[in-house]
Amino acid sequence: MLGRGRMACSFCGRSEAEVGKLVAGPRTLWVGPRVYICDACVARSAEIMGPAGPAADAAVRPSAARKVNLMEKLGLISEPWSPKIVGQVNDVHVKLVKVRGEFIWHAHEAEDELFLVLKGRLRMRLRSGEIPVDPGEFLVVPRRTEHCPFADDEVHVLLLEPASTVNTGGAVSDRTRQPEWI
Repeated sequence: MLGRGRMACSFCGRSEAEVGKLVAGPRTLWVGPRVYICDACVARSAEIMGPAGPAADAAVRPSAARKVNLMEKLGLISEPWSPKIVGQVNDVHVKLVKVRGEFIWHAHEAEDELFLVLKGRLRMRLRSGEIPVDPGEFLVVPRRTEHCPFADDEVHVLLLEPASTVNTGGAVSDRTRQPEWI
C-alpha cells in the first residue's frame, strides 16, 4: 500500500496504475498490512516454480483412455533414481523408475508408497530389517516409515503414490527429483 487508498505490489513495488492487475491476499492470514501481488509477479513466480499441482497434471495428463507399454516407457528412462510419471488414477501417480545402488534413508509424512518390481531384485531396508522384493511382487511402505531402497543390479520398479509425493520424502538431497511425464 502506498498510502490511503493507493495500492502497490508487495513484491515489485509497482503501483496499481503501473500494472495490469493487482490481487489482494486475504486479510485473515496476515496480522499486518494486506499483501498484494501484480500480474507480472504472478507470471514470474509461475516461471520460477514451474508446473505443479492439478493444473499442471491436467496440462500433460492424457484426456482419453490409453494403454501404456511399460517396457517401451522404461526404455526412455536412462537416469537411475529419477522416477517418471506414466499414468494417473485420480490423485495417484503411476511412476516408473530404474534403480541401482543405494538411495537415501527417508520417510513420507503423509503418503504410503507401493513398489511393484518388474525386473531384478529390490531390497527395501527398514530400521527393523531388510525385505527383498522380486519380480511380480510388491511392497507397500506405510507413511512415516523410514526406508532406504537398494539394488545390487539395475531394477525396474512401478510406483503407485499420491501425486503430492516427493521421492525423497522429508529429506532433501541431490537425489530429490520433480517427476516428469513421459
